[in-house]
Amino acid sequence: MRRWYSAVASFDDSFSSKEEEPQRPSLFMWGMDDHNARILKPASQQSEAVLTVPTRVDFSTEQEWIGGDDRSIEQVVCGPTDTAFILDNGLCYVMGENKQGQLGLGHQRPVTEPTLLQLPFNENNERGIAQISLGINFSAVVDTQGDLYTMGFGGSAFSGMGFLGHGPRTMASHVLTPQLVESLLEDGCAVQQVQVSELHMTVLTTEGEVLTTGAGSYGRLGNFDTTDQLYLEPVEVLTPASQVTSIAGGKSFTLALSNKDGILYSWGRNHKGQLGTGLGLAVDIYAMQAVPEPIEADELVGRRVWKMAAGHSHAACLTEEGQLFSWGMSLHYDPVPIICYNNNNQNNSNSNSNNTTDTDAVPVAMTDIEHVACGEDYTLAVDKQGQLYSWGVAPKRRGSSTSSTTSSTSASAKSSTTTTTTTTTTTTSTKSKTNGVLGQGPQIARLNQACPVSALEGWSVQQISAGWNHAACLAIPKK
Repeated sequence: MRRWYSAVASFDDSFSSKEEEPQRPSLFMWGMDDHNARILKPASQQSEAVLTVPTRVDFSTEQEWIGGDDRSIEQVVCGPTDTAFILDNGLCYVMGENKQGQLGLGHQRPVTEPTLLQLPFNENNERGIAQISLGINFSAVVDTQGDLYTMGFGGSAFSGMGFLGHGPRTMASHVLTPQLVESLLEDGCAVQQVQVSELHMTVLTTEGEVLTTGAGSYGRLGNFDTTDQLYLEPVEVLTPASQVTSIAGGKSFTLALSNKDGILYSWGRNHKGQLGTGLGLAVDIYAMQAVPEPIEADELVGRRVWKMAAGHSHAACLTEEGQLFSWGMSLHYDPVPIICYNNNNQNNSNSNSNNTTDTDAVPVAMTDIEHVACGEDYTLAVDKQGQLYSWGVAPKRRGSSTSSTTSSTSASAKSSTTTTTTTTTTTTSTKSKTNGVLGQGPQIARLNQACPVSALEGWSVQQISAGWNHAACLAIPKK
């Protein structure tokens, strides 16, 4: 039986199959693609560094790797610089910058096309991949039997050691193909979920135990000190009695959600308020929390958290009532409700160049939200109607390509061409002011409130994933 997973910076568990609607979902991608390796794009847009609206990928033409009409993508995962696609048969394809060999393909070169990730001793693919977590230095994979594999950079005395959980033999070296974490196998531990961050890794076992390994600086490992760990060790405060059901992680911090009263724990670096525990004595570049601490904000009193996500230096959570809260990015140090203009009003494009909403729109707290994903400095959310919202900061990076034109893809188009996306209109070439992750067009680089992504009008979004500078979703047509 396939297990159910959640992961953020990397992906969100928001793909919920609907038995009454066994439709094959369509893949949409957008954002920045400096090395032409993170995003699948149509042939006519291969030279573009930015897609500023969600662009539909047509697998019936050039993307033959998916395996024909009888196969579909079950999860799309955006990491900091890479992307993965898990199919419904358990096969996993990866692409991206791969600078540290974190894609597990045996080299450190960019991978510009989806390439099959092969687990060791699995030539016939008897064991499928249930989850993958992509990091900027290393990545991790959980197979359908609960075994954990890691690949990429193992760490060093300068950056921290023990990223991969293999002990001293992988220090200051690169593991270029998936390698089984044997210590878990020896201890009889099956993995339910893995979360890769910049310099550390967190694992949730099927018994509800939380384990960490890697760099201990800024309290990343949650065990009271800042010492590096070479193997996965239990986070002592979070025992199985804590009933942790899911984990999420940003660049240098971690969240754990307990099924016991819906308590959300956080630990690690806190220089931008990403732990959601308030100001405390001070929030500065050295701020940290070296042991898991419950987030006890006034806004969450009397509410039960059931899902969370973490980005580079901010996080978000959903309550059982569908209300969305966020914190971090040096904007909020406690969870605050997210404000939306024209909630459930999909007729508002909200794409004027001044980054403002319709003057007649009434700001309201976001409700009926089902899924959330956090990227570098932006957030994506989906409501119960399948409407995608975005907000945050998405500036174009210095040194990136300036030959970026507006994406001409219409997400709601019914017909397709021989390229890999559905295209119905042609727009005038213009320089983009954004890295595109908001999906709101070339002129929107900042949104202070959540706004609908109008390019996906007519589509019901089923799963979202937010990388640092690119994003993706799976969607089906609305009835």
